[in-house]
Amino acid sequence: MPASPAASTTQLADRIHAGAMDVQSPQAAAAPSASIADSSVTARLPVTVEKPTPFTFDLGNLLASDPNPIAADPNESELAATARDAAQALINQLLSTCEVKSTSDGVHLMLPAPTTPLPREKPVPADKAPTKWELFAKKKGIKAKPREGNMVYDEQSGEFVPKWGYKGKNKDGENEWLVEVDEHKERETGEAGNKRTQGRAERKERVRRNERKQRANERSARKVG
Repeated sequence: MPASPAASTTQLADRIHAGAMDVQSPQAAAAPSASIADSSVTARLPVTVEKPTPFTFDLGNLLASDPNPIAADPNESELAATARDAAQALINQLLSTCEVKSTSDGVHLMLPAPTTPLPREKPVPADKAPTKWELFAKKKGIKAKPREGNMVYDEQSGEFVPKWGYKGKNKDGENEWLVEVDEHKERETGEAGNKRTQGRAERKERVRRNERKQRANERSARKVG
């Protein structure tokens, strides 16, 4: 059975009071065989941190800001003590203000939303250059029509079919088993035209033409940019 939030908070606080935030002196690192109980080796620092100017916190970003000045040329021990005080103050603030939830995975602190805006990792993307059609439509005052669905009603089958793609309406006549011969083209070329092949070739040519226009618009946009 998971522990209650109040009990979990008490356990975390007890661990910190027991020395979780203790700072070991250089003498302790040089003498590992010394007893931990020796007060000359390990110094228990108080859990409460008092500063002339209080800290400001952004718990969503786990940020503690210390406005108190430091020495112009601080040594390593002074920097370590300042960092320890900031970490201790941040932990005290988290335990006293954040909601504690106990789950099967462990005890979690529910952080609030961040309040400090952080800079972007990458620059803001540039605006996309308008295409020729967009420039023409803006000049003529043409407004974009609302997009219709991709389905259209087929009177022959009595069902809605896609406009393009697999079994699309734009492929009508390509799969017919019986097609009418174009007499005009037959007189001009001297051979019967294949409506299926011609329709497929015209459709592919429209696709290639649209792709060429798209590439031309992209080149124009790069020149403008």
